[in-house]
Amino acid sequence: MNKIRVGVLFGGKSEEHEISLQSAKNIVAALDPERYEIVLIGISKKGTWHSLSIEKFQALFPSSKNKTLPSISSPVESIPMNTLDFGSEKIDVIFPVLHGTYGEDGTIQGLLEVLDIPYVGAGVLGSAIGMDKDVAKRLLRDAGLPIAKFEVFTLSQKDSIMFEELESSLGLPFFIKPANSGSSIGVSKVSHKKQFGQALSDAFKIDKKILIEEYVPGRELECSVLGNYFLVASAVGEIIVKSDFYSYEAKYIDSKSTELSIPAKISEELEKKIQDLSIQACEVLSIQGMARVDFFLSRSNILYINEINTIPGFTNSSMYPKLWEESGLSQEELVERLIELALERNAEKVHIK
Repeated sequence: MNKIRVGVLFGGKSEEHEISLQSAKNIVAALDPERYEIVLIGISKKGTWHSLSIEKFQALFPSSKNKTLPSISSPVESIPMNTLDFGSEKIDVIFPVLHGTYGEDGTIQGLLEVLDIPYVGAGVLGSAIGMDKDVAKRLLRDAGLPIAKFEVFTLSQKDSIMFEELESSLGLPFFIKPANSGSSIGVSKVSHKKQFGQALSDAFKIDKKILIEEYVPGRELECSVLGNYFLVASAVGEIIVKSDFYSYEAKYIDSKSTELSIPAKISEELEKKIQDLSIQACEVLSIQGMARVDFFLSRSNILYINEINTIPGFTNSSMYPKLWEESGLSQEELVERLIELALERNAEKVHIK
């Protein structure tokens, strides 16, 4: 049997570069070497593309005693931007593990569409919509799905954003976050006016459009979705946050500040509701392949969709693969299914000769 050539694409120019490498490490480990030929493609923070041997890839990761996150910085073999052939054999499918901008936002997906290379995950439109929290929330709201109150501002409006008006419309505390970012990068919880200016600056450093959103005290629940045109939802998990909120540090650095409850201790009725809403949200936002849908459950048991991630993490602490494992799909089986979905979707496209 001929092996499927899988290009694992990781790194990238976003603030989530280091997290991407951790996800890629687990995906590579989950790929069956008897079935797949793995091609490792790393993108540096400067945007240069590199071909890495498995030895060079493994060397990127520090020892377990070193808490420094890996990144692509040392010189390695460069890849011409106009080809992903890698010698005489073209790559059969790309598995993009590029979290955040320039990877999860439709840009890489558009390049791969032009090159006619199958790829794992959402298409151009679904990726772009899922990345932009403003657009995603407006579409969810218009479809009648539950979201928290929010307001949107661009950089040109920065000087006109008034703390007192936000306090009146959203209450305190509220969250300030970049419209296009992930892993809670640039996100601040604002409880009083002294925090306001710095929180605005932090968010605008990441994106020129920001969301300011009401705080929903309660529980954080997550559900994984898988499929192309017939989506299925996983078991529901809960993130129990012991710090002020689920920050970047809480997600990836200080493991003691969070606890994962899988499955979440909720009723079957609530689990079914979350699963149905997860699928509906993906359908509304034109998301196929994979996604993780995050929810807030308020103290009065009102459910809100928080956000959707079209390239969810595959790190050791990531919910997406853990929820599928709870649902009976191992990480190896999950990765295999995602590749199958990518090849199926590409085969169904209309190819103009």
